[in-house]
Amino acid sequence: MSIDLNADLGEGGAFDTQLMPLLSSCNIACGGHAGDEQSMRTALRLAQQHDVCVGAHPSYPDRAHFGRVVIALEPSQLQASIIEQIIQLQRLASEQGTKVRYVKPHGALYNQAAIDADLAQLLITTIQNIDPSLVLMGLAGSVLLKQAAAAGVQTIAEGFIDRAYETDGQLRSRSLAGAVHHDQTVALQQALALAKGMPFPSYTNVPIRLTVQSLCLHSDTPQALAFAQAVRTALVADAMTIRAAC
Repeated sequence: MSIDLNADLGEGGAFDTQLMPLLSSCNIACGGHAGDEQSMRTALRLAQQHDVCVGAHPSYPDRAHFGRVVIALEPSQLQASIIEQIIQLQRLASEQGTKVRYVKPHGALYNQAAIDADLAQLLITTIQNIDPSLVLMGLAGSVLLKQAAAAGVQTIAEGFIDRAYETDGQLRSRSLAGAVHHDQTVALQQALALAKGMPFPSYTNVPIRLTVQSLCLHSDTPQALAFAQAVRTALVADAMTIRAAC
């Protein structure tokens, strides 16, 4: 049995160098919410060094709010920004002799596309226009992944180690208390349950179950490195292979 372990990197976090060897995939910020050419090159080099699969991590073009706020843009404006972000990372990856394999939206773009059919379709169309071979990573059970699969786009269903879930399988909003797990025991139990397709408690303690192919943690949390080390150790001890999903 295998599972992908990914993290959002190139966002200015303190642990990128230590995290990369623990991962099988990395989502590299490409200028929308964070990141610049230098940070992208650094992340790509680290990924190559440790044989980690590379994904683009585009967002609303909103560095002021770290891409975690929905902003009003015309669809054509948003599409142009997403294209620019992904193509820039693709160009830098090509220069370094590697390739962007998948796309994972960031923050508010990720959460909104999980429930908004029109935004989901915009993302799907954009990715298909850039490169039909790109895989789309998104929230397990989301509108985005269902529409992508129907459109013939390969998908990766993702679950979160360090985020609380509501009973409907959506992530608890960061604007609400308890949205982020800081307790390692809680995060570890959730990671193992997700990896095995077993029930785990939502924020309100109602058990939920999700089928995922990849586990994510956020590099900008203080516990990121400790969580990654503990989760990887536990997965390996449980005879699970940590392997990229694409």
